[in-house]
Amino acid sequence: MKTPIRTAMILAAGRGERMRPLTDATPKPLLRAGGRRLIEHHLLALAAAGIRDVVVNHAHLGDQIEAALGDGSAYGLHVRYSPEAEALETGGGVFRALPLLGPGPFLVVNGDVWTDYDPGRLRIADTDLAHLVLLDNPPHHPIGDFVLADGRVRTEGTPRLTFSGIGAYRPALFAGCTPGRFPLAPLLRAAMARDAVGGEHYGGRWVDVGTPERLAALDRLLGG
Repeated sequence: MKTPIRTAMILAAGRGERMRPLTDATPKPLLRAGGRRLIEHHLLALAAAGIRDVVVNHAHLGDQIEAALGDGSAYGLHVRYSPEAEALETGGGVFRALPLLGPGPFLVVNGDVWTDYDPGRLRIADTDLAHLVLLDNPPHHPIGDFVLADGRVRTEGTPRLTFSGIGAYRPALFAGCTPGRFPLAPLLRAAMARDAVGGEHYGGRWVDVGTPERLAALDRLLGG
């Protein structure tokens, strides 16, 4: 059996060093492409998928994010915030937000990617701790991250695919963690070693908006 996702988290706490000077006065999730803020593309996709409860973490200039999005009602959503005094990385940020995400599985998406992936299609098997969306390797990341074989995600083998920054997780993935900064990848690798991570290969459009050049290219792609 596979469980649909009802709650989502957008990771929006990164400093955006590679995007400077654009991010010196504006948090990266509020930069615009195609006439919309980057984070708005995610919010609209989540709303269209029927996911109503969304958590957004933030650190650098986070007050601007809260002021821009408010309670989420403008997008048909209920948005809550998980502020961080300093960015806690992916694992630490999600762990801090667990009380807001509830006991069921939840979707997490990096705030600095753009994609036409439909979050409404994401499912997680009842026996899995995580389900990852993987992609063909982009030019800036040719070595990939993980291997997908028969719907299972592994750390070893070929061909390798790139993690999209989109995944579904169960709170149990974070069992034993303590508050503070830590990455998500070691938790995923440990779960893969126990055959507890499923995945899918997505062949649609996806952009890692990591530099001003990629932001400009995305804006052109979206007709901005």
